[in-house]
Amino acid sequence: MKHIILITGGQRSGKSSYAERRALELSPNPVYMATAHIWDEEFALRVQRHQERRGPEWTNIEEERQLSRHDVCGRVVLIDCLTLWATNFFTVSAADEEQPDIDTLLAEMKAEFDRFTAQDATFLFVTNEIGMGGTSANALQRRFTDLLGWLNQYVASQADEVVLMVSGIEVRIK
Repeated sequence: MKHIILITGGQRSGKSSYAERRALELSPNPVYMATAHIWDEEFALRVQRHQERRGPEWTNIEEERQLSRHDVCGRVVLIDCLTLWATNFFTVSAADEEQPDIDTLLAEMKAEFDRFTAQDATFLFVTNEIGMGGTSANALQRRFTDLLGWLNQYVASQADEVVLMVSGIEVRIK
């Protein structure tokens, strides 16, 4: 039976650690689907720290955009994270001379999310809650905040459970 869990919070709030523990509680051999694109050396070290935390019981999949091309039926799959997944869509569009509007990108991402979660699996999505601060003076940053905020709202509306992580403590929202 399909089950969707959204885990949100700020940077270094404990989202990924909590999601990993939860996935291992649900399955002895979960799937870890990493959406990160390695941009620089510092980010590569972050990814390495995440990988070192996981043991051989994990099935690792690297996927920057097309989550639905992977068959995860019957599995527990942790997707880390929606923020980086959204970045992969956003940066491709930002490189275009004529950028698609946020509604177009959001529709594309919702459709891919729906295709992926149509599978009979347990999904744990990790995301960042980036819209809790002030409004940025940077137009590109405002566009991304809008995109991720609306994506997070959509995923939360589809989720069976939503957990907010604050300083390593889980707060159940839904």
